[in-house]
Amino acid sequence: MEYEERYLHLDEPVDIDKHVMCKYKVGTDLKMTTAAAAIATEQSTGTWTKLSTLKEDNFLKRSGKVTKIEGNVATIAFPVEDFSLDIGGVPQILSVIAGNLFGLDALHSVRLEDVTFPKCMLKEFKGPKYGIDGMRSILKRPTKPLVGTIVKPKIGLSPKETAEYVYEAGMGGLTNGKDDETLSNQKFCPLEDRVVAIAEAIDRVKSETGHVMMHAINVSTNGHQILEVAERAQELGATELMVDVLTCGFGAIQVLAEDPSIKLPIHVHRTMHGAITRNLDHGINMKVFATLSRMVGGDALHVGTFGVGKMKGQAHEDLANRDMCLTKEMPYKRTMPVASGGVHPGMIGKFVEIAGTDLQIQAGGGVSGHPGGVRGGAKAMVQAVDAAAANIPLDVYAKDHAELAEAIKKWGLA
Repeated sequence: MEYEERYLHLDEPVDIDKHVMCKYKVGTDLKMTTAAAAIATEQSTGTWTKLSTLKEDNFLKRSGKVTKIEGNVATIAFPVEDFSLDIGGVPQILSVIAGNLFGLDALHSVRLEDVTFPKCMLKEFKGPKYGIDGMRSILKRPTKPLVGTIVKPKIGLSPKETAEYVYEAGMGGLTNGKDDETLSNQKFCPLEDRVVAIAEAIDRVKSETGHVMMHAINVSTNGHQILEVAERAQELGATELMVDVLTCGFGAIQVLAEDPSIKLPIHVHRTMHGAITRNLDHGINMKVFATLSRMVGGDALHVGTFGVGKMKGQAHEDLANRDMCLTKEMPYKRTMPVASGGVHPGMIGKFVEIAGTDLQIQAGGGVSGHPGGVRGGAKAMVQAVDAAAANIPLDVYAKDHAELAEAIKKWGLA
């Protein structure tokens, strides 16, 4: 490669306050120095040949630099002046750290494993409005994991049927409900009618029992519409909003989180992430998306099920996602990690053992598939959370709690 030596600054001191630090796992037949330089080249000069327009002083200030190689992992530092946060934002950040490099012919595979931003860039983002502490305050649930459901089937129910599901879930003691990622404004379940019906259901639960819950309405839509849709949902009584971050873009979260008219927590769904994160050799580690989701203002974020459940995942990576939601190294409120995907009550003890109590655990089929219906499934989830929070084995707790016993009989223990 023509300029390989210019990109190699191995083991030289790097001012981390002036660089975005990225780690890439690389598969290649080339020397790692050459492969790493290929990534830095593509994301800096962006071409394969010597340039008459390239001035040495500008190049040295603005190019990515390979600062470390450990096995097949290369660390590349990109100077902060390569980034445009006033207009470019996260879309431009991703174009630099996760752009054309994935198509380089010199590499068999490449995966962006981690990114660390300097304080001068982090301060340009506001993070969550509510986060863990704010959501706990709203729900009057100071210490135990939040426990929720996803309305199933994910599409097909009417607003009335959806609201009845939420009511039964609330009467069973769940703190959270949510739309699923494919439900939007279909004719069988118009968004406005659904919001009103669910708001009434939540009010019924509170008036009858005093129990507080929230339900995330999916407002995922086109960029030019999302603020209007969110404002309308809020006006009609929504208690939480949900956005599919990878299909809508990180800017969709940021505009809702930073607009003063939006007063609701934002639940971040990661649908489509598996297309990008599942291959452990190629793509982007979910930890990167967790980092960006917290920066732009996600109050709750799906992080995985820690190697338990139907969704393919690596326990250590799911824990890293959770840690990114919680770490004090970022200057924001903490994002609530959400465990979701093939969840049933028999898994909850394992979740809490692995990930602790700052967690939202939610089940779809694991609630509505219960022999006692949605209310029975909700009670079983709540009982399992209560047992785990008290460090009591679920099978022991189930002896005095019929709904949990039925769930364990049907689905077993993790």
